[in-house]
Amino acid sequence: MKLNTPRWWYSRDDRHARVARTLLKPASWLWAWATARRIARAAPVDVGAPVISVGNLTVGGSGKTPVAREVIRLLREAGVDAHALSRGYGGRLEGPVRVDPAVHAAADVGDEPLMLAEGGPAWIARDRPAGARAAVGAGAQAVVLDDGHQNPSLNKALSLIVVDGETRDEEWPFGDGGVFPSGPMREPLKAGLARADAVVVLLPTDARGADPELLALFRPLPVFIARLVADARPPSGPLVGFAGIAKPWKVERSLIAAGADLKDFAPFPDHAAFAERDLHFLAERAALHQARLVTTEKDWARLPPDWRARVAAWPVRARFDDAPAVLALLRRAVQS
Repeated sequence: MKLNTPRWWYSRDDRHARVARTLLKPASWLWAWATARRIARAAPVDVGAPVISVGNLTVGGSGKTPVAREVIRLLREAGVDAHALSRGYGGRLEGPVRVDPAVHAAADVGDEPLMLAEGGPAWIARDRPAGARAAVGAGAQAVVLDDGHQNPSLNKALSLIVVDGETRDEEWPFGDGGVFPSGPMREPLKAGLARADAVVVLLPTDARGADPELLALFRPLPVFIARLVADARPPSGPLVGFAGIAKPWKVERSLIAAGADLKDFAPFPDHAAFAERDLHFLAERAALHQARLVTTEKDWARLPPDWRARVAAWPVRARFDDAPAVLALLRRAVQS
């Protein structure tokens, strides 16, 4: 879903937020009903290999793809030939197609599959069972389904829910619990957790721990803490940042927290296709501040090739606080 995530979804005290949420409640009831009906009527398919789903309960912005990459890394280091499977949002190809970063661009397969393909075989398919069968036919011993919690088409050996654990006093992690469009939820919290096997709370690197009130929402499910860790410090010197993700303000926060000399920051809609006018605007802002442009790895993948040399990518990875415990859970799912 391509949109600028409304910050009022998460606001506790804003009067405009309360009014907007109230007006949109009837539409959210219809959305929740349609989602529940679609899931209840599904007949999940067994493709002959365990499927590990990495999903979330909100519209965008929880960190699913970094967690999916880390799950794949752990499995592959343990000797399991794990393949990634994504819908390929933002790409023109329907699939099943095995992603080749040397051949495919974000316009072909989407930005997130290109990131997933860096860690091993990755597939895109609008028809997820067909994509999973293609992966298994190519030797996959496990299929890691990115953004699959509300997709009931596959029989899942393990369902992980990723939650954005960066909460502030004036914000709720799930808004007021409202379902889209009155809030950020894809479905009610209780319904989503009922189909989950474990929760991953994703924190910034410098966070000491997750909010105890947030963790209490997930009992009795096991909860694992993961952190976004930068591969390197931000580029030195003055910077102008930009991001087209669901919560672009989090990139701005992270760059500042990592010590970046950030002079300006421009938010774009999630999965934004950067037009020439957007890029020239960014170049003008950078020239004004005598700065270099910096963005996320995901956004960098969507840049035209001739612009990539002009923009620095700042990659981050998810790492679990207790990786052995997560690996043990993954092993049980694969062996089952």
